Amino acid sequence: MKGKLLIFSAPSGSGKTTIVRRLLDSGLNVSFSVSATSRKARANEMNGKDYYFMSADKFREKIKKNEFIEWEEVYSGSYYGTLRSEIDRIWKEGDHVVFDIDVKGGLNLKKLYKENALAIFIMPPSLKSLEERLILRNSENREKIIERLDKASYEISFANQFDQIIINDDLDKTINETIDIIKTFINK
Repeated sequence: MKGKLLIFSAPSGSGKTTIVRRLLDSGLNVSFSVSATSRKARANEMNGKDYYFMSADKFREKIKKNEFIEWEEVYSGSYYGTLRSEIDRIWKEGDHVVFDIDVKGGLNLKKLYKENALAIFIMPPSLKSLEERLILRNSENREKIIERLDKASYEISFANQFDQIIINDDLDKTINETIDIIKTFINK
């Protein structure tokens, strides 16, 4: 089966990961694409579930062998990308592929897969509400929050290049709207 790609991008704190998790539990034939990275696994992360962890050398070797559909060196020596084999695995299982991916990676996937990909940008209601959400997480200091807000402004500047922009001002409403949009796209 040649399935479809469902691409989700958003600034940190927009609710994207929660929306993706609910989509995966919705009963639709969708599976999450596990990204590859050269960074070390965190204590609670598992290889093959959270990421495919590998050394920077191995990652660069896979780049040379054209094994990635998209990849980026996010920080010096820290790579992230999508393996072709991951998409093939999900399609062989008869599912559509769901991505929770950065803006540039999402747009690159959309360019490659064109009408077989739906790129959705999850927009916070405002930068102020995004700041409040990040503060409520209580997981980062003020400096890191400011850094995330600066990055969010940059990411939002790409929103109009996505197929759909969904404003997450009410999580349940946003999830229902997203699932309806995806059902329509899958059934096209």
